[in-house]
Amino acid sequence: MLTLAIPSLVELRRHAPYISFMRILIILALFGLLALAVWFAGAAWVHLGGDPIPLYGWFAIAGGVLVSLAVGGGLMALVFYSSRHGYDDDANRLR
Repeated sequence: MLTLAIPSLVELRRHAPYISFMRILIILALFGLLALAVWFAGAAWVHLGGDPIPLYGWFAIAGGVLVSLAVGGGLMALVFYSSRHGYDDDANRLR
């Protein structure tokens, strides 16, 4: 029989400073990677050069970003709706 070891509240409180320190390290590392990615994208943009983007190009880029975010948000909303209203229960049932 498989049993799960659930830590007690006392054990969680004992490790709380360690957990928060690890979270801070992870968040700092992720922000560092984000800063590195933004720096690299900016440096590549400047060094590669090319023709300037016209005004309608900026509108096309902004429209593409907004449509992509709307589609992604809509699909995530459908996933949560489906999960919370029981539509996914039949898919997890063993036959």
